[in-house]
Amino acid sequence: MGRRRPHPPEDARDALLRDLAAHVRNPRVLDAVGRVPRDRFVPRSIRRHAWDDEALPIACGQTISQPRVVARMCDLLELQGSERILDVGTGSGYHAAVLAQLGAEVVSVERHAELARRARAVLDELGVRNVAVHLGDGSQGWPPDAPYDAINVAAAAGPGVPPALEHQLALGGRLVVPVGDDEQRLLLVRRTGRGLEREVLDPVRFVPLVE
Repeated sequence: MGRRRPHPPEDARDALLRDLAAHVRNPRVLDAVGRVPRDRFVPRSIRRHAWDDEALPIACGQTISQPRVVARMCDLLELQGSERILDVGTGSGYHAAVLAQLGAEVVSVERHAELARRARAVLDELGVRNVAVHLGDGSQGWPPDAPYDAINVAAAAGPGVPPALEHQLALGGRLVVPVGDDEQRLLLVRRTGRGLEREVLDPVRFVPLVE
């Protein structure tokens, strides 16, 4: 029997979207995931796996998050299209690119210069103009552009949310962050007129947020 030919990217993408549809409520999020070519954000040597629903290794010992988790986090932010979003942990730039489809402006912070440079290059190649990539300590957010309508943290923050991130969340805003060390969970933080409300959600696995 001859070797099977790999599925074209369109088939792999459509299969992923069908799987995500069982877990994601917002059709805007599914559309955003479908529009962003995940294969452009992973190393060439593993691009055949780009549309698999799994985290994949990138440079600097980091990973590109599992599409299901990216979609879930975007869903929890409940973006309408007009928001300014803080993205902590640029990594490959994939999560920022999906957020850029859902909000008006994305401010992304990355501590590894190589990752920041690569992410900016891919975003430029794809014509993504509403993402600003900054080199810095993501645990401190990005004060110059605060407050933010939504904050997405793509790294595990340990036992609690860095105070700077909660301080930079606008009234009515939502923050999604993995918390915990050995056992991580997504934490949804809302800023309301009564203060901050927190809700512990799905189990996840992220690389640590390094200050």
